[in-house]
Amino acid sequence: MSGIGAAVVGTGFIGVVHVEALRRLGVEVTGVVGSSPARARRKPGLPEPYESFEAMLDDDRVRVVHLTTPNHLHYPQVKAVLAAGKHVVCEKPLALTSDESGELLRLADESGLVHCTNYNIRFYAVCREARARVRRGDIGAVHGVHGVYIQDWLLKPTDWNWRLDPGQGGALRAVADIGTHWLDLTGFVTGKRIASVFADLHTVHTTRRVPTGPVETFAGDRDDVERVDRAIESEDMAHVLIRYEDGSRGNVTISQLAAGRKNCLAFELDGAEGSLAWSSERPEELWLGHRDRANEIFLRDPAQLDASAAAFTDYPGGHAEGFPDTFKQLYRAVYAAVEEGRMPAEPDFPTFADGHEEILLGEAIARSAAEERWVEVER
Repeated sequence: MSGIGAAVVGTGFIGVVHVEALRRLGVEVTGVVGSSPARARRKPGLPEPYESFEAMLDDDRVRVVHLTTPNHLHYPQVKAVLAAGKHVVCEKPLALTSDESGELLRLADESGLVHCTNYNIRFYAVCREARARVRRGDIGAVHGVHGVYIQDWLLKPTDWNWRLDPGQGGALRAVADIGTHWLDLTGFVTGKRIASVFADLHTVHTTRRVPTGPVETFAGDRDDVERVDRAIESEDMAHVLIRYEDGSRGNVTISQLAAGRKNCLAFELDGAEGSLAWSSERPEELWLGHRDRANEIFLRDPAQLDASAAAFTDYPGGHAEGFPDTFKQLYRAVYAAVEEGRMPAEPDFPTFADGHEEILLGEAIARSAAEERWVEVER
């Protein structure tokens, strides 16, 4: 992979994560694109910034572009990257509407270029182990899927980020920002597709005290920042009931106001022969539930993992892998396709098709909450 050049657009928290993961794989990061070159240069450890997005696209060394920009920029930037003939990795959400995401999927498929929506949580090795166990039938037919994705970084009315601005983040916030990670992961692990949803969205802080200047994501509550009041309409939390196409049921709670939960994605699968559960707060563990014998804790160990999971872990048991490693493993799969110069027949990474699916689910959730009824997912 050392012969592949990549550029990262966006120099916030996640942009830095992308750069670090690519460097660990030996990918040359030719440069970054920030909101301004001067601001990008203030981030330690990043390569020299390009003067503009267009200058980056004109660089023949760049074969892959990673987009970690605010949500409203994804659609036009993906189109520009594909038109420039470059492979693309786009942070979620792929776009703001299903019309946009559907168009991007069509353009990507027609181009023959490698395309990925950055649902990295799939690449915890223990999550892939859970998927293998479900596929083998270890817990029998799964009749229930439930869990949470909860954080606390927007708990206070003084907490602010561009995601709260619908012009940049879109109409959905908690669901689009973190909820789609849960929906994508549980769909990946179970192999189930959602048929319909019944959702309740709630905004606790209908007014927030917004800084008059820029602040970094996860910067915390600062007292030395000038603020003004701003009305908020996007959801702080969501509760979603789920009906899958096979008739099974599920539910998820999503919140960015759960004190003490910094980044907790958890799911549990209830099957006819047993249960299994995983939490991002204890990512090395898979809980195995039994009716007639003692429950178990399975610890990540390449020697014990299913081959499909062992292929995405690098350290021996007892040497913890975490959040940054999921990006590395995701890009390893993506860049293997880049080296081939085309999309695999069966990609082992989330594509624009998965990104489009999550937009469709989000629209169904929003419509259900607005109309207070069950809504079918339109595909």
